[in-house]
Amino acid sequence: MRSIFDKLDSIVRRNAEIEADMGRPEVAADFEQIQTLAKERAGLEELVEIAHLHHSLLSEEADLKALVAEGGDPEIGQMAREELEAVEIRLEDLAQELKLALLPRDPNDERDVIVEIRAGTGGQEAGLFAGDLARLYTRYAQLQNWRVDVMDSNPSDLGGFNKVVLEIQGKGAFSRLKYERGVHRVQRVPETEAQGRIHTSTATVAVLAQADEVEVKVNQDEIRIDIFHAGGHGGQNVNKVATAVRIVHEPTGVVVVCQDERSQHKNKQKAMAMLRARLFEAEQERHDAEISQNRRSQVGTAERSEKIRTYNYPQDRITDHRVSSSFHGIPSIMDGPGLGDIISSLIAWEQGKLLEEVTA
Repeated sequence: MRSIFDKLDSIVRRNAEIEADMGRPEVAADFEQIQTLAKERAGLEELVEIAHLHHSLLSEEADLKALVAEGGDPEIGQMAREELEAVEIRLEDLAQELKLALLPRDPNDERDVIVEIRAGTGGQEAGLFAGDLARLYTRYAQLQNWRVDVMDSNPSDLGGFNKVVLEIQGKGAFSRLKYERGVHRVQRVPETEAQGRIHTSTATVAVLAQADEVEVKVNQDEIRIDIFHAGGHGGQNVNKVATAVRIVHEPTGVVVVCQDERSQHKNKQKAMAMLRARLFEAEQERHDAEISQNRRSQVGTAERSEKIRTYNYPQDRITDHRVSSSFHGIPSIMDGPGLGDIISSLIAWEQGKLLEEVTA
């Protein structure tokens, strides 16, 4: 009977081949090839570690079984049996770890992201809620030691946002924040409500994986770049110097705007990054459409029109509708730390669904 660990043999061999190739002078001198090999090796790292640990545990298991079979000193035999039981439990746990490690990976998981938050239905309260979500993702990113920059914003009258776009850079940013895509609904008494009535408002969140210039080539002849005076907050400079940048991609009609930097050059750089991310997303959607529905995880593909989560302030409860789970302690969640628990539950749910598909 073949073991699931047999799948690791070819992976260990491939890892050895990569290391040998990277040690060859002609390969080491080729930056692009070295980068490609290093990326592939990084993707195999977890599986190689599991393979080495499995080999070590098997060796330990064999030694302990031999010691038990000798039937010598009763005390030593009892200790060996206890250690053997612990090793066998660890092997069972390792098999589960391997199943998860072998699940299909989202190739975008390690990418930086662009998070676009827009006020939905609910007027001024929706703008305030969009601002709350922007703060939530900023705080969560900071707790992960990720870098956050505002790429574009359109403040609302009461301190929220009609729209705000964040650039979040950090290892694994997309792997966790991709679960935030969709419609977020809030139920609470707005600050502007004199009668104490509960209102329902929404905000939409889009999470785009960043793409570099090599992956998404933008033909300069197919874009129109407009320079204009930035509006909103930022001091007198925004009115004196034209620094805001709008880029229109003519073939697709995609429009991106960046105006939060004081430098026109920096705004243009960020706008191009936003454009590449949008074009990359469009290409991903075309690719996903070719994949049969039963092989796609529903958690990771939330559309903007889908209501994914409700924030009920009077009951201090946040409900994620994809996993039908509720979480209490809204202040902690909205301050960043508690969001990790929600995302972890979504990851576990998605892994469970994928395991069902793989083992079906």
